[in-house]
Amino acid sequence: MAANAAPFISRAEGRLLVATLAGQEITAIANLAGAPSPRMVGAILAEDGHDLPWHRILRANGTPAPHLVHDQLERLRAEGVLADGQRVDLRKYRWKPDGEEDTGPEGLF
Repeated sequence: MAANAAPFISRAEGRLLVATLAGQEITAIANLAGAPSPRMVGAILAEDGHDLPWHRILRANGTPAPHLVHDQLERLRAEGVLADGQRVDLRKYRWKPDGEEDTGPEGLF
């Protein structure tokens, strides 16, 4: 884990958050964790996320990280999440907690 991440979230907490919030953009996960930056969530995924649904974590604008774009979009397509070019419509596919009003089609996450 990145050295600057330690005061905000443990590796176990990060793994739990990522696993629980798959289908959420990386900034939202960082905010829920109290992390100062989404980069910390990215560091957890990069270092210890091989068995997590990492492909469901997107940037706030719905795009994957450039170095993962093809693999990530292929994995999402296999789950029925369709991208427009290289961008996923987060209004359609974003995870919504129970009880949150949904004004669009049901998400897949």
